[in-house]
Amino acid sequence: MHKIPVTVVTGFLGAGKTTLVRHLLQNNQGRKIAVVVNEFGEVGIDGELLRSCQICEEEENPQDNIVELTNGCLCCTVQEEFYPTMQKLLQRRDKIDCILVETSGLALPKPLVKAFRWHEIRNSATVDGVIAVVDCQALATGTLVGDLTALEAQRQADPNLEHETPIEELFEDQLACADLILLTKTDLVDKANLSKVQQWLQQQVSVGVKIVSCDRAKIDPDLLLGFNAAVEDNLDSRPSHHDDEEEHEHDDGINSVQLIVDRAFEPKILTEKLQKLVQQQEIYRIKGFVSVPHKPMRLVLQGVGNRFDSFYDRLWSKDEPRQTRLVLIGRELDRAYVERAILN
Repeated sequence: MHKIPVTVVTGFLGAGKTTLVRHLLQNNQGRKIAVVVNEFGEVGIDGELLRSCQICEEEENPQDNIVELTNGCLCCTVQEEFYPTMQKLLQRRDKIDCILVETSGLALPKPLVKAFRWHEIRNSATVDGVIAVVDCQALATGTLVGDLTALEAQRQADPNLEHETPIEELFEDQLACADLILLTKTDLVDKANLSKVQQWLQQQVSVGVKIVSCDRAKIDPDLLLGFNAAVEDNLDSRPSHHDDEEEHEHDDGINSVQLIVDRAFEPKILTEKLQKLVQQQEIYRIKGFVSVPHKPMRLVLQGVGNRFDSFYDRLWSKDEPRQTRLVLIGRELDRAYVERAILN
């Protein structure tokens, strides 16, 4: 039987990976797609969002097609969690046309791709391509790598510059491993900054890697699937900061805080509290579900920096508690402080 193609979707926190995967599922063009989602926090926010797409046949259980890994970052737990998950999916290969793997925003792509060299996997699956999702507005405002002009000038002045932050190294590793760069949130920047970001990105990626802009991840699935790159066989052409290391370590200061409360919030008031909290704590990402007073539908809330987006995704089920569940990811977050800021 042919190998099942696997597309790895990587990218920094809040870049739009889950939105992209949702779009692919909702516009699958008849493909039977299995999804592996890696959650940084213990609350399966992204997995629930993806299951709400309702892509499975009526007789199928969505849990069989969408699998969550919550034991840390994929690249750190490949053997412990990813391997048995892939084995389970491959047993259902007759019902799967392709697999999407959405990594966490903290995952290095190469350790994951290397897992496809294992004999038990490589005979049945291949990494068709790696998609790096990049937040255009974040780059334009220096959220991830600082001011682009200043950073480039600094690098030109000192070609031996070392000691970059872990987040910068992670971002560069994701770009270096990619077959395609998907530039999201381009509608939030002007043409001059968009051009600046595109030019800078083009200098960071390998020759031939395309940069494609999109609005809210609405893009033709045929552009993202079918690279036939067999990435696991040509990793030498995809350099990484961690190539000479047996193992890598994430910044131990990065942690997550989960908030689950039986309480409803007015969206505007909650957003204002979170925006204030972002100014007081180093928070990279906020995501979750909100119970809104007198609303029969569940609100999905997602935030990067001071920018927050929300939408109602579905009706609350009769058999589920109407809870507000949020995950905040940042540096050395104080749980008690976060809870007071949101609940008081």
